[in-house]
Amino acid sequence: MNRTRLLLQAAAAMDDGRFESTLARRIACRTESDGADANPPALIAYLDEELRPALQALGFDCTTVANPSGRGGPMLIARRIEDAARPTVLCYGHGDVVSGQDGRWGAGRSPWQLSRVNGADGQERWYGRGTADNKGQHTVALLALEAALAARDGRLGYNITWLFETGEEAGSPGLRAVCERERDGLLRADLLVACDGPRVQAERPTLFLGARGAVNLTLRCSRRPQAFHSGNWGGVLANPAVRLGAAIGTLVDARGRIQVPGLTPPAPSPTIRAALAEVPVGGGPDDPALDADWGEPGLSAAERLYAWNTLEVLALGAGNPQRPVNAIPAEAVATLQLRFVVGTDWQRVDQHVRDHLHHAGFDDVTVERGMSCAATRLDIGHPWVDWAAASVEGSCGQRPVLLPNLAGSLPNDLFADVLGLPTLWLPHSYPACAQHAPDEHLLPTIAREGLRIMAGLWWDLGEPGAPWAAAAGAHPAATGPRAG
Repeated sequence: MNRTRLLLQAAAAMDDGRFESTLARRIACRTESDGADANPPALIAYLDEELRPALQALGFDCTTVANPSGRGGPMLIARRIEDAARPTVLCYGHGDVVSGQDGRWGAGRSPWQLSRVNGADGQERWYGRGTADNKGQHTVALLALEAALAARDGRLGYNITWLFETGEEAGSPGLRAVCERERDGLLRADLLVACDGPRVQAERPTLFLGARGAVNLTLRCSRRPQAFHSGNWGGVLANPAVRLGAAIGTLVDARGRIQVPGLTPPAPSPTIRAALAEVPVGGGPDDPALDADWGEPGLSAAERLYAWNTLEVLALGAGNPQRPVNAIPAEAVATLQLRFVVGTDWQRVDQHVRDHLHHAGFDDVTVERGMSCAATRLDIGHPWVDWAAASVEGSCGQRPVLLPNLAGSLPNDLFADVLGLPTLWLPHSYPACAQHAPDEHLLPTIAREGLRIMAGLWWDLGEPGAPWAAAAGAHPAATGPRAG
């Protein structure tokens, strides 16, 4: 079978119902991993009853790895070794999802049932928790791999390892320890190919090379052990909510511009600016309208999103907003998040904020660091980048949009830094997919094209032109400063 025939066979999975039935079965698994909704039995079952049989049918040897953190679900490492002397591709996916948020989906839909709906715009959407993040995406990659194996008579010409975790939505507990332990063992590889995150637009195939990092901070202003009547004490007792709001205003201004130099990155390089010059932001029918006067001045929308840092207030609370009472609250709390690119002093973000608040006169506001992950960005000039872009173009007829890094965050630092791999990410979702919200959905048009893209990639990796000689170590991924 030739490559052209393979692409047709891969896309046929959409027509003969295999993709839909497989995804429907996977969506029905309530694999919530975040917060009170965490469902450990379902996480284990997804690996053992859903992924393991599918991988074994493709010739993989599967190993379930207990989570070394003592929290979070297990992981599955599946290896298909044709020849130990040949190079190895590492693939990554996660079987867990965020809370289903039952009862909040439109038209009475269940998050655990795949629902096909034709929209008023004529676009079909497939609803269900995990359709976009990440069950739909790893289903695309696995069905395309099945087609590629059949086309190659069961021999790819390289080895392939799949790493599936079940705690990505809970911060990937234990994943770093497994990567460190298995760097020269089960996870030894030469290249990472993975599918997660959104395209820049639904109709634009996308290739990204890393991800922004993230640091969460909890800011708290506690003035006294209890609330006091606002009429009896207003004007003589400091209000923690007023203090906290004012403190936040010194960190990021009313137009979203970061005011703390230690939280900003170096200016985007000419290479990065050139790569982002034609990258669209928004404009889709389900996308929000951009706020032209928001964010760092002097940068394009793409540069603000992919090449700069943002400090966001994720949650802010004091008193009882649902039923306010006439009382000065005892405490106010806010959760902030810094999304950052390579070159940021991210390991000291909390200290930069403490120092700034001290000098601004807010010693009553404490700062606690929460979840964090590093930023990564593969060198745009790495040989794998042009190779992958050419492969995608050969499968769908258009050059993919090249992003130096995703605007969101992924555990890519573990693959780029700990495992030392060049990293290629090919997303099969789009920005308005309602990821993490009610009504999460997949566009079958993207899934169909994704099957072709991934089948072509699996084929091309076995061809003579694949730049294996330039694999890990030749052009290491750029990362932010590391501790130690």
